[in-house]
Amino acid sequence: MPLRVGLLTAAHLHVGGYAAACLAHPDVELIGMWDDEPGRAHEFADSRGIPFFSDFQDLLSKVDAVVVTSENMRHAELAVQAAQAGKHILCEKPLAATEEHGQQILHAAQEAGVKLMTAFPCRFSPAYQNLKRRVASGEIGAIRAICATNRGRCPFGWFVEPHLSGGGALIDHVVHVTDLLRDLLEEEPIRVQAQVGNNVYGNNWEDTAMLTLEFASGIFATLDSSWSRPQSFHTWGDVTMNVVGDNGVIELDMFGQSIQRYAAGNPTHASHGFGTDLDALMVDDFVRACLDDRPVRVSGEDGMQAARVALAGYESVRTGQPATVAV
Repeated sequence: MPLRVGLLTAAHLHVGGYAAACLAHPDVELIGMWDDEPGRAHEFADSRGIPFFSDFQDLLSKVDAVVVTSENMRHAELAVQAAQAGKHILCEKPLAATEEHGQQILHAAQEAGVKLMTAFPCRFSPAYQNLKRRVASGEIGAIRAICATNRGRCPFGWFVEPHLSGGGALIDHVVHVTDLLRDLLEEEPIRVQAQVGNNVYGNNWEDTAMLTLEFASGIFATLDSSWSRPQSFHTWGDVTMNVVGDNGVIELDMFGQSIQRYAAGNPTHASHGFGTDLDALMVDDFVRACLDDRPVRVSGEDGMQAARVALAGYESVRTGQPATVAV
């Protein structure tokens, strides 16, 4: 039997990749999409031949699992209802933009005994997995520091409405690389020092965020998680890591596998990637976990701990001092 999946809103930019991965997966039946904004849902769903459900509970009754791709501040509302209905959940990052929302999601999934996976496709990158193997082998010796980035273009829309997003560039881009750092080093950041700015667009939300993460072992990492790239930039983020060890350095450019085309007309620039489809790998892991009843590779706890680093970043900005990361 295939895994019957429903999409919960067309709000997030990444929903297109997840929908494509579900439609292409041999063991998935994409039942439909629900959205409380029918206009955006019809535009998305009709172009892909995905049925639209106007009744949320009707869709839940027909699926085994959901993919939550709503605005950040609505994750808890939708994920909790899905868990209470006994549905497995793949939730867009950040898992939650507040500690309270995160606890609601984790508790509901645990009580219902359903799978809860955080959408961190970067964890499935072959380039990152290669880096991880080389670090684990001791190729560059003990790790001392990491310089990382996740810089991209501003998505605008609800992403720059804090009551829907929970913040700006910091909450949006910090969590991806934080998850990689936690997985690579196998330890938690304990303190965060953060600075933010709005000098790119000059609005009341941060478009620039620079963080320093401290680990108990003495390793530290810097992270540029800014919306500092122009709208013509070729990816949503660049995700780079410069890992410094006692015996060498390993550099990662996760989205470097592409060719760039420049033309005289509009659009003047296009990027054509030829690397691995990370969304497809992530969706496959979620599907296999649900069908084979095994743990997901990136848990809800992973998602919440990455979110806590971003929340500590906001606390550091508020106080002007390093902030302790909650556990």
